[in-house]
Amino acid sequence: MSTSSPMDTSTAPAAPRAGGHVPPARRGRLRRRLRRLSRKDIIVLSIMVGIPTLIQLVLVWIPTLLSVGLSLVNWNGLSLSDIRPAGLDNYLYVFKEYPPFWPAVGHNVLWLVFLALIATPIGLMLAILLDQEIRGGRIYQSVFFLPVMLSLALVAIIWQLFYSRDNGLLNNVLGTAGSPQAVDWFGDSSINIWAALIAATWRHAGYVMILYLAGLKGVDPTLREAAAIDGANASQTFFRVVFPAMRPVNIVIVVITIIESLRAFDIVYVINRGTNGLELISALVIQNLVGEGQVIGVGSALAVVLLVVSLVPITFYLTRTFGKDTES
Repeated sequence: MSTSSPMDTSTAPAAPRAGGHVPPARRGRLRRRLRRLSRKDIIVLSIMVGIPTLIQLVLVWIPTLLSVGLSLVNWNGLSLSDIRPAGLDNYLYVFKEYPPFWPAVGHNVLWLVFLALIATPIGLMLAILLDQEIRGGRIYQSVFFLPVMLSLALVAIIWQLFYSRDNGLLNNVLGTAGSPQAVDWFGDSSINIWAALIAATWRHAGYVMILYLAGLKGVDPTLREAAAIDGANASQTFFRVVFPAMRPVNIVIVVITIIESLRAFDIVYVINRGTNGLELISALVIQNLVGEGQVIGVGSALAVVLLVVSLVPITFYLTRTFGKDTES
């Protein structure tokens, strides 16, 4: 049986004493390590930490705080001397007297439900099909993922060409283009929200497909083999074994779907600036902050409302993700 010598204990790092006190010898070693950083290293580290922090402050935190402050005042956006304190009047106006607000809330909820119940399952179905190693799978992935690479504004322009009343592809297929029977898909307030949702689905489904496809590739094959040995068919294997194993991906997709429904803006703004049946909270923010009839306080109040609602899924996601990492 081997025994440790005094030399072994002397070379081991000194353990901290009770109460978190660091022995002087160890403090000296730490100081010597810190002194190894040259002036150049300190400058590089400062730049690496300082620039991202500065960008975060300038682009995120300072505008956020300014929006909160502006939501408590009345201001026409022209002269600082015209700023008048308003307290919570802007919020009361938004919730009680601003006509487009509650229709916009309803449209955002509809956007969320449609993406969750239609677009996300379509993306999941595409991922399952492409996971079967079919011929030309890479080509199909590229085709379905292409809309994700396009900006939402460009997506809206593409679908405007598709839905155009006089020259659109859809009305030409229906044989009504240029006639009184042609459907004004984006002009009719009773159907334009559904037309916009289909355009949003075209992009969202491709995004969900890629995420689920990555999740399916990461599932342990032995889980499927074990389910097959137990006599489970393909649908039972997926819903009882594979889908629960993709729980982290499912959480990410739920959060992404909620955020996408809240920040939806580009498509409806390109169509008709978020009016005539396409009111969304994000579009109302821009309508009040930009233009001749700008109302800075009301627009900022709407932005703060949107921020608070958006923070709920983001906080939930971060809590679930980093909470598990801390526990493990």
